[in-house]
Amino acid sequence: MKRILYFLVVLTVIFSCEDVIDVETQPEPPRLVVNGLLRVDITQEFIDVRVQVSETSDFFNENTITQLESAVILPGRVNPELNAGVEFGRSRVLVESEPGSGVYIPSYIPGSDTDDRIRTAGLSTETVFLLIIEHKGRRYAAQTPYSLAVPIENMEQGDETLFDEDDTEIKITITDIPDFENYYVFDFGEGEFLALDDQFIDGQEFEFSYFVERDLESGEELEVSILGADQQFFNYIDLLVEQTENDGGVFETPAATVRGNVFDITGLDNIVIFDNVERPNDFALGYFAVVQEFKRSITIE
Repeated sequence: MKRILYFLVVLTVIFSCEDVIDVETQPEPPRLVVNGLLRVDITQEFIDVRVQVSETSDFFNENTITQLESAVILPGRVNPELNAGVEFGRSRVLVESEPGSGVYIPSYIPGSDTDDRIRTAGLSTETVFLLIIEHKGRRYAAQTPYSLAVPIENMEQGDETLFDEDDTEIKITITDIPDFENYYVFDFGEGEFLALDDQFIDGQEFEFSYFVERDLESGEELEVSILGADQQFFNYIDLLVEQTENDGGVFETPAATVRGNVFDITGLDNIVIFDNVERPNDFALGYFAVVQEFKRSITIE
């Protein structure tokens, strides 16, 4: 009987120590999120332009789809003779693909003069793109160069492990573009990215191993993409990978502490510099980039 009473007293003490803790998060106004990663397949006639926009929500909820008042892309080319350095062509209007989708694509009406699609012919390292969007009375802009990639020459499955015995080793071989400062981003699917620069491999054939963290079943097909990048996009992906740790993917809910290249230019006279230093809290999350992409697949053993 004494043992039973002692046991009941212990249980009472344990449960009486449990308190409900209410976590208070500081409310912030919704912030625009721009997912503008445009992957270019040079074997296709047109760039697959799809810019997705949403707004941040509170800490416990997912982003919500939003709509834009307007959106345009201006293709351009570096011209050293100009003060601004870039000569832009005609603007390409983007329209919502489906009402309420938050996804914007080039305006195109078959059989008419309305065709704002962007051709892949003529793309080079001198090509530059400018995205300008308006959202809830504010104007945002992002400028990015067209970044080249290289094909994946070989990809095979290894038998080594890193931290977890369930990790799958993927060996990848590429040859870097010589005499050019190159940056690459590898996309392994489901939010797994790797940023790589050519600081020590300029112009060389390079083989490395990546250990896929998620469980891959025998017979499953794994598709890997290599994307071109400039230094700014490389740094952005590198920081996001470090902060998100594969939690939902680097483009699902961008970390507020990692700013992309989409600036609030409302009221600015000169958007060439994208200077909003005096307004450090006025910016959108996400990124706009136009990059060449190569893909390769492997069947998991």
